[in-house]
Amino acid sequence: MAPDHTNKQGERLLVTNEQRLDLRQWAVVLALVALVALVTPRLWKHLERFDTGSDYRIPYQLSNDYWLIEWRMQQTAAAKPVAVLGDSVVWGEYVKADGTLPHFLNRQAGQAERFVNAGINGLFPLSLEGLLRHYGGALHQRKVIVVCNLLWLSSPKADMQDDKAQDLNHAALVPQFCPNIPSYQADAGARLSAVIGRHVGFFAWANHLQCAYFNQQSLTRWTLDADANQPMCHPNSYRNPLGQITLAIPSGLADDAARGPGSARHKPWTAHASHTMAFEWVKLDSSLQWAAMQRTVGLLRARGNDVLVLVAPFNENMMTDAGRDTYRKLRGGISAWLDQQHVPHVVPETLPSELYADASHPLTAGYEELARRICQDEAFKAWYLAVP
Repeated sequence: MAPDHTNKQGERLLVTNEQRLDLRQWAVVLALVALVALVTPRLWKHLERFDTGSDYRIPYQLSNDYWLIEWRMQQTAAAKPVAVLGDSVVWGEYVKADGTLPHFLNRQAGQAERFVNAGINGLFPLSLEGLLRHYGGALHQRKVIVVCNLLWLSSPKADMQDDKAQDLNHAALVPQFCPNIPSYQADAGARLSAVIGRHVGFFAWANHLQCAYFNQQSLTRWTLDADANQPMCHPNSYRNPLGQITLAIPSGLADDAARGPGSARHKPWTAHASHTMAFEWVKLDSSLQWAAMQRTVGLLRARGNDVLVLVAPFNENMMTDAGRDTYRKLRGGISAWLDQQHVPHVVPETLPSELYADASHPLTAGYEELARRICQDEAFKAWYLAVP
């Protein structure tokens, strides 16, 4: 308690330690805070260990760590390898890091790090556009392959035209206000937070800490996390949060029991579903995802990138006859637009049925065959050998 004093009239006065800052002092405080927010993320890269190497891919649990993804792109800027951009078809949903499309493209090229796996699990064209627009500046003036997965055009829901709200992967990357995305129904606060997070590096860095060290949770939620075996027990409440920060980013090359030829998931699609599906293909001229892909190609070319689009071969074996016809017309329309825009592209035919794990993801042998076909394509050869 603050001490009591009396004035000349004998009245008791309460003395406090309160101090009010004037405008000049507030300016100094704000300047110091801004300096810390600006410098900390940059200094952090000199403190944290980030091992990559050939076949590196962003770990599954760090798929929402856009600060780390940007750092990875910056790492590769000097050598300028070919970045292979896309969703889990690039990343390799059912395969190990050495069983992906970039791995087999490297094998075809005879160079271990000529092609870099820049795929992110759960990414879709609307979010790929946002990732490159706000975090992909380091990719300028180099060759890139953009993989177009037609899975995102296989229904109004996948295209996000559906009026029913969806919990979107990478919601922070999609356009927040324009164009309107019917399936994305976040409130104004969430949208503004996403916009601010894109432009303030400190917030992206703070999200990196949450993703890398606190199980993708805020510090408060991590502290209150319950033990899986004892729901009423909160072990993190007794732990020092600083002890979680090991300054070593999880490796993307660790063995993964859920992926690769030895896993239970690495099986042909016919092992769990032998019937065909009636996909509800959307039209190109009304597709939100295709419009985002077009903007992405335009953005990359405006930055001086030498772009090649790979239209990933969808598993036609899963389609009905009518659906297959619609799909092929859709694929033809995409190829026609790329021709009109003079964008080099490769449109491989569908792979043998046994090389698919589902509608769009190949198995390890499927990626190997796909890489072989790509490298034999005349359009790819001309693009790859041309000076960027």
